[in-house]
Amino acid sequence: QVQLVDSGGGLVQAGGSLRLSCAASGRTFSSYAMGWFRQPPGKEREFVAGISQRSLSTAYADSVKGRYTISRDNAKNTVYLQMNLLKPEDTAVYYCAAALSYTTLVASKVADYWGQGTQVTVSS
Repeated sequence: QVQLVDSGGGLVQAGGSLRLSCAASGRTFSSYAMGWFRQPPGKEREFVAGISQRSLSTAYADSVKGRYTISRDNAKNTVYLQMNLLKPEDTAVYYCAAALSYTTLVASKVADYWGQGTQVTVSS
């Protein structure tokens, strides 16, 4: 069982930056690939970024490439999402996710565990 707690969301102007954090419980954090998804208002949840268990591989949605960076600290059981050059269309609830398979997470967009979500609002 893994519990994920998302934090770091807020209101920011277009062009600004935010860093999301996701703290995981348990001693098996390093066994899980981690990712971030988001759900814009009125839309379905979509994949944003993923990182493999030892940070050897990362993947990003085309819409965030070059602006977002995912990273993890296995010693702190935490995964981060640095978001730069934010746009109004980045407004969404962002969810942290964990999956035993990196391929399943980034290719099939399927996760074993989810955080509660954190709201990111980008004003124009």
